[in-house]
Amino acid sequence: MAETTAESPFLNVKMNEAFDWSDSSDPVRDALWNHYMEKNDHDTNATEKDMEKYMSMSEDDIKSDVEKLLHN
Repeated sequence: MAETTAESPFLNVKMNEAFDWSDSSDPVRDALWNHYMEKNDHDTNATEKDMEKYMSMSEDDIKSDVEKLLHN
């Protein structure tokens, strides 16, 4: 049987609760999804591929990526 890795609960935390610079009430997962959808010209398959890595990332790694990608 294949081993599964539990995704980080951090993906479900609201952006404004996770980051003091954000006023968005969207979950971190949705903020990342929206970023990649824009980057990929609304190509769902490409966005799913970009999002896969977050399913196994640590909270610290996700935070780091969010800071790099979404904090202007």
